[in-house]
Amino acid sequence: MLSKKTQYALKALGYLAAKYGQGPVLISEISKNKKIPIKFLETILLELKQNNVLESKKGKGGGYYLIESPKKTTLAQAIRLVGGPIALLPCVSLNFYEKCADCDEATCGLNKAMLQTRDATLKILEKKTLAELIDG
Repeated sequence: MLSKKTQYALKALGYLAAKYGQGPVLISEISKNKKIPIKFLETILLELKQNNVLESKKGKGGGYYLIESPKKTTLAQAIRLVGGPIALLPCVSLNFYEKCADCDEATCGLNKAMLQTRDATLKILEKKTLAELIDG
């Protein structure tokens, strides 16, 4: 399940994708239109900026904007940046792997099932981009 933080990040990125090429967007505009608490949104946008997804401009006409075209950032990339692993178990995660203390991965049925689940999910999320988050 996506965390609230990840859901908000994806909603904000979808909004910024719709505004791509139109200049910076105020945090207050994103917050109002996507119904995201402004303080929470500030933290999320700053994290996305630190991970080189967004850039910001200060002062009059300032705000946040996507660095690259919305068609270049996949949902898998965005989810990993904000929410962490896509896999449902740490023992099947590609980027956040951690061995489970209580099982043998070679014989664990749960591991095999979650590995297939991860692969199917990634197959979709690696093809979908921020452009597909645009409302309407």
